[in-house]
Amino acid sequence: MVAKKASRMTIEKADKVGFCFGVKRAIDVLEKVARERGGVETLGAVVHNRQVLQKLAAIGVKVAKNVDDIRGDVVVTSSHGISPQLEEEIKDRNIEIISTTCPFVLRAQVAARRLAEAGFLVIIYGDAEHPEVRGILGWTKGRGLAALDDKFIARLDQIPRRIGILSQTTQVPTHFTDFVKKLIDTAFIRDSEMRIIDTICHDIRERQAAAIELAGQMDLMLVVGGHHSANTNRLAELCSQVTETYLIETAAEIQPSWLEGKRRIGVTAGASTDEQTVNEVLKSLPA
Repeated sequence: MVAKKASRMTIEKADKVGFCFGVKRAIDVLEKVARERGGVETLGAVVHNRQVLQKLAAIGVKVAKNVDDIRGDVVVTSSHGISPQLEEEIKDRNIEIISTTCPFVLRAQVAARRLAEAGFLVIIYGDAEHPEVRGILGWTKGRGLAALDDKFIARLDQIPRRIGILSQTTQVPTHFTDFVKKLIDTAFIRDSEMRIIDTICHDIRERQAAAIELAGQMDLMLVVGGHHSANTNRLAELCSQVTETYLIETAAEIQPSWLEGKRRIGVTAGASTDEQTVNEVLKSLPA
């Protein structure tokens, strides 16, 4: 942790901040392609961070909301990955695909495909509306569903004899474990088979652990990242269970009232938040 001391307070930055491996890789690929081609389109936001997207827009990166919005003959897909069905739709339109799918997301896609091909109903612990989860579901070819609790079991006509369970890569490990335990209690019936595959990103694990450790020593935590970023919201959720916490995109969102009476302030950030934005938050705090 990096700390700066002031007469009134101490400010500390978590050990694990800045782009995760998958996001850095995606940004590097996108910047290279944009500069070589004088601009390029992405299918959806490459990451869920407005400041990063603004910087990419400055070098000619445009965001297509869906396949119909793509105007050129090349498109870069996001770090969240896409389904094979969407991939085929793009190729059928003679559009070249440059993938920036995070390797950890790809691992989850492969696990989902193998489970489905082996005859398992694939249960993904995650937000069904998140692009990463939609993409993983596509690899199950109709033999999967996503859920954040075990209530879906009651809606099934029949509990499958073979169930495979994996997770959205940015979920909280302990939450995934609790989810699995509930499924074992409700769906592990006679002669059934259950396979559990841990697909949570190790970078996310380390970032969450570092944030929780820091939060335990702080009067206030500031979590820097996109308000729509799944992994950033989970960091804020975890920190808020330990101390007073606020999720901010930029230093401009900090309210002076938050700092009143606080002697120790911690700062952490989501996996798609660039270090420049984090440093601007640190500089804005009382010196």
